[in-house]
Amino acid sequence: MKKLCPNLEREDGLETVLEVPIPEEIFTKSGTSKAWHNVKSWMKPNNVESSRSRTKASLFGGKNIDIQLLLGVVGAPLIPFHVNYDNNQPISIKGHDIEVSMAKYIVKQYVAAVGGESVVNWVESMYAVGEVRIGSSEFWGGEEGVKKMKGEMGGFVVWQKKPELWCLELVVSGYKISAGSDGKLAWRQTPWHHSHASRGPPRPLRRLLQGVDPRATANLFNNSICIGEKTVNNEECFILKLEADSTSLGTRSSNNVEIIRHTMCGYFSQRTGLLVQLEDSHLLKLKPNGPHHTIFWETHMESLIQDYRAVDGILIAHGGKTWVTLSRFGEGPESHSRTQIKEAWKIEEVGFNIKGLSMDCFLPPSDLKRGEETTNAKLPYKIQSASFKISASKVAAVNVDIDQDV
Repeated sequence: MKKLCPNLEREDGLETVLEVPIPEEIFTKSGTSKAWHNVKSWMKPNNVESSRSRTKASLFGGKNIDIQLLLGVVGAPLIPFHVNYDNNQPISIKGHDIEVSMAKYIVKQYVAAVGGESVVNWVESMYAVGEVRIGSSEFWGGEEGVKKMKGEMGGFVVWQKKPELWCLELVVSGYKISAGSDGKLAWRQTPWHHSHASRGPPRPLRRLLQGVDPRATANLFNNSICIGEKTVNNEECFILKLEADSTSLGTRSSNNVEIIRHTMCGYFSQRTGLLVQLEDSHLLKLKPNGPHHTIFWETHMESLIQDYRAVDGILIAHGGKTWVTLSRFGEGPESHSRTQIKEAWKIEEVGFNIKGLSMDCFLPPSDLKRGEETTNAKLPYKIQSASFKISASKVAAVNVDIDQDV
C-alpha cells in the first residue's frame, strides 16, 4: 500500500505522508499520474463548490448516496457489549451451567490456539493497516427492482489501547470516515454530517474483533453460552452466543427508534480452536409520526475470518469477507426492501505495544455533538419524501451505530 504522496508540482519537493494508506491496485488501474492527482484532490479541504456538489448529490442521489450507505453500514460498526480488558479476568469452567462451562472451555482453547495467555496478555496497544473493497445490491418491491453498485476500493488504519479506547480512519473512493472512542463515548465523523456521538456507553469496534484482537475476543466470549455446532467454510465449529440485555438496548434507543434485540455469535473451529466466523444481527423499530405505519429494519452481518498469520507469536487474521443484509418491512409488500453489501478486507501491517500512543490520540473532534436528537428536517431529502420508493439513504439512516441520526 502507498504511504507517501509525491509532490506533483515540484519534482524536488518533499513527499506528503498519507493519513490513510492507499491500495496499490488503484494505481495499476487508473495509471500512476491520474491516481496521484485524484489522491491530491481527496486531500484538499472541501471548498464551496465541492460542498455544493455533495449537498446536491445528497438531495438527489448518485454515487454520494451509495458511498454513504457503504461507509455508514460497514465502515465502523460497533458491538453492543462491554469488553473487560483486565489481565486477571479468570476463565473458570467450574460452578456454571453446562452451556456456560462449554463456552468458557472453548474460549480457553481459543486463547491457547492464538498463542497462549501470557503472549496475549503481553499486548497493551496495537495498530493495523489494511485495504477494503466494498459493493452492494439493492432489491425492493419483492424482487421487481434491482440496483447494483460496483465495488469501491479503499484503505484504513486503526489504533487501539483497549477495546473501548480506539481510533479508526477509513478512506473509500475519496470519502473519509473517522471514528473512535476515548473510553467515555464513541463518536463518528463523515463528510456529509457533523461529528456526533453514539448513544449509550462506549463500545468496541467490530472490525478489531474480526480476528485482529484475540484478547478482546476471548474476554467478550468468556460471557457467552454454547448453543450448538455448525459447519462453516468446511470447518466443524462450536457456536458461542451473546445477547444484549434490555438495559443496554434501552440506553441506545431514542424517541424515534427502538432497538428490539441485538445478538452476536462466534463460530470457533473444533480442529484449530480459532475464530472462523463472527455473526451479529439487530432489529429496529421506527416509531411513526402521525398516521404512518410502524417500520422495522433488520440488519444481519456475517464475517468470514481467514488467513491467520503469526505476528510476534500471536495468530492474527489477515483477511476475510463480510456480508451484510438489511431488510425493511412493516408496510405493504411494495415498500419492502432488501439491501446486500459485501466487503472484502485484507490486513497489510500489524504492530503491538506502540510507544507514545497517549490518550491525546483518542480525543474526539472539537465540534462533537453530544446527546442530540435529530429532527426530520435534518435528514436527507430522500428520507423525508412521502414516496416509499426505497433508496440507499433510507437504509443508511437506520444504521444502529448512528441511531441518534435517525
